[in-house]
Amino acid sequence: MTIYLPELDVEDLSFPSPYEALEEPNGLLAFGGDLRPERLISAYKHGVFPWFGPNEPLLWWSPSPRAVFEPQIYKPSKSLKKFQRKHQYRVTINHRTQAVIGYCSSTRPLEETWLNADMRAAYIQLAKMGYCHSVEVWRDDELIGGLYGLSIGQVFCGESMFSLAPNASKIALWYFCHHFTQSGGKLIDCQVMNPHLESLGAIEMSRDDFLSRLQQHQQSALELSCFSPQTLSLAIDGGENR
Repeated sequence: MTIYLPELDVEDLSFPSPYEALEEPNGLLAFGGDLRPERLISAYKHGVFPWFGPNEPLLWWSPSPRAVFEPQIYKPSKSLKKFQRKHQYRVTINHRTQAVIGYCSSTRPLEETWLNADMRAAYIQLAKMGYCHSVEVWRDDELIGGLYGLSIGQVFCGESMFSLAPNASKIALWYFCHHFTQSGGKLIDCQVMNPHLESLGAIEMSRDDFLSRLQQHQQSALELSCFSPQTLSLAIDGGENR
């Protein structure tokens, strides 16, 4: 059976409707185009993201169901709280975005590395423009974990995370969920469910619900201080505060 897949025009930043995405492979919407910042921002605002492997063309996706975190109801496990009380990892925002993106690429098996040099350059450029942000986890002065993604209004489109020490990426997510909620954040997109995301508390959301929430929440802004370079803190026992 022949399947038609639209090719994006380099001069045109528009995308097909996410509802035109294929069922198999789930969410494949289009190919081609480029990774210029304007196209990436447009993609994320419409629930579309790039994802392609070595020797593949630039592919664009909008799967259903969508994996998401509801940050306001995220709860860390008791064991994670106990671990952090003991080890006291330090958590920051936007201190080492380029390094986080680099680690997210270099710590994955070669066959799983979609975050190639062009993709890394694109997200670094978006960071310079104020769209792409990182969360870093430190043990003393050593960067041991983190995550990064794009901020679209009150939605954070998570792209990748890494961990070089036990629980580092879990602590990045935990602290960020709290801080993001306190700053007015409503939804964290993590694209496609996998066992690791599910273990962290991600849930699946239909395409209809996700696109509705995305449209609703991108119309409102976060607190201006949300992504200012800063150190995050939590009162782990009892009331939480920044």
